[in-house]
Order: sequence, then C-alpha cells, then structure tokens
Amino acid sequence: MTEHVVIGVDAGGTSTRCAVVTRGGRLLAHGRAGGGNQYSSADPAGAFESALRAALADAGDITVDAAVFGVSGASVGDANAVRTVTGVWKALGLPGTPYVSDDIVIAFAAGSAADAGTVLIAGTGAVAAYVRDGAVARRCDGYGWLLGDEGSAVWIALAGLRAALASLDGRGRPTVLAQHLAGALKTTPGDTQAIVRAAYARPPAGLGELAPVVAAAAADGDTVAREIVAEASERLLTNLATVAPDPLDAAPVVFAGALLSTGPVADTVREGLRTRYGTTPRIAADGALGAAGLALRRSGAPESAHAQLLKPPAAGERPRGRTAN
Repeated sequence: MTEHVVIGVDAGGTSTRCAVVTRGGRLLAHGRAGGGNQYSSADPAGAFESALRAALADAGDITVDAAVFGVSGASVGDANAVRTVTGVWKALGLPGTPYVSDDIVIAFAAGSAADAGTVLIAGTGAVAAYVRDGAVARRCDGYGWLLGDEGSAVWIALAGLRAALASLDGRGRPTVLAQHLAGALKTTPGDTQAIVRAAYARPPAGLGELAPVVAAAAADGDTVAREIVAEASERLLTNLATVAPDPLDAAPVVFAGALLSTGPVADTVREGLRTRYGTTPRIAADGALGAAGLALRRSGAPESAHAQLLKPPAAGERPRGRTAN
C-alpha cells in the first residue's frame, strides 16, 4: 500500500540530513550525507542527492506530497539554493517543487510546533531570531565569524586563543589554555608562533573544534576560561533578549546547536533564561524533523502531526535509515 509522506531536509555546513515522514507525523526513514552549505561546502548538490537517495531507499512505496529544505547559508527563496535543490529534486524524478528556507526557521520548527516563538542557535556560529508563520520576523547576529557570531564555538575558540597568546607573551594572566590549546593544535607549548601558524592553517569553522578545550578548562576552574564562557553566555542571552517578544513567556523559546545542548555554556544560558524570565527552553530535535514538520503544515496536515513528530520515539522504535557513502 502506498504511503503518503512529506520530506524534510536540513543542510548544514558539515552534514545534510533527510527525513521521510508520514502524514500522521511518524518518522518513516532517514538519510545522512556530507555538508550542504551553499557557500562553504564542497558539493551541496551531491550532498542533497546522497541524503535523499539514502532515505528514499528505505522508505518503501511512497507518494511525496510536500518537501521543505532548510539550507545553511541561504535565505528563504535564495536563487542559488532553489536552483540547486530543484535540479536534484527533478533529477531524482520526485513530484512537485520543494520549498527552500533557511536553517533558522528549521531549527525553531525542530523544537516547537507553534506558529511563533524565539530560537537561539549556538554551534559553530550563533544567531537569535523571532520566527512567525514559518519565516524570520526579527533576527540578531548570525553575521559569520569575522563580523559576529558572538558566543559561538568559533567566538569562544578565538577568545581562548587570544587569551593563551596574551598569557605567553606577558600581556595577560596565566591560564591553562596556553598549554591545552597548544596541545589541541598539536604544537609545542610556549611556542607562540607555532600556535599562530596552526590556528591560521585552519578554516574559520574548524576553529570551533577548539571550543570544548576552553569549556573543559572552565569546568576545571581556570579563571580566564570561566570568564570567556561567562561572556559568551551573556552575549547569547543579549541576542535572545533583543529579538524576543515582551513578555518572553508569551511564546516558546527553542535552543538549538551543540553549545546549547550540554556543557557550561548551555547550563549558564539556561539558568540565565530561568532567573531573568522564568522560562524553560525547549531543545531542538534533528533539524530534518523541523523541515519535515513545516512540510506537513504546507501540505495541509494539522498542527498535531507536527507536534507528534517532535515527541521522543518510544522505546525500541527506530526508523529505517542510513548514511550515504
């Protein structure tokens, strides 16, 4: 028997995830491939196709009613992203035309089925936004590592590297970051020029991989690292307050991104949200589920189907899925 489904795709800088979902909000199959950012990934079209093929191979006999792509590095209706997505979609012989959105609304929809609310994203980059009716109504930051992304993993890593170098050349206070970051970069502790060369050799997004070193030092009590984490958390809270409605508890708040899932930044920002606004955030699920939730709504499915999709799976319930080679 043919199953009517929708498809959601979340294309980030490091991975692209695809979810095939029934009209009732049940995850049927999923696929995963490489990065699909329109500007930083090597082959977005190839990633889209691989993730789709991986999910469709396990979905069985289906009819696709709607699809939504959330593409990092693209705005809603971005011409380049639309062209790439449409080309892959047609090449696979799929019906209709997918809706192309950005990863901000997808992140909100991965944490809430509400029509409006606030989302704070902190991973490699950072952005806050107020989302209404599937579109960004207000946003703060998300300007990339050079001009913004304050409080992000890259921001934390850069602050840690600056503090380490200042400690080594005598401008700053002593900190274990001088040794720990040198070790993470596989350079000789105390060799400032080696640290500089290793840092500049990494792409900006790759520097974000050093943020856990700073977080670990903060957790161990290093004063400089703790101040960096506290400052990152404060900047994220400021971004959220800039876009959020007043009162904040009038609509849900969704946290998304690795920095806000666990660790000292997540703990500090969550506590700041609770003490300042009396609000507990919702944690976003896989972005592909958010994209599929928006696809359900665009197909005419009730809000309850989107809400059902975001519920944790029952014990032992696993959808079919694979990672593309």
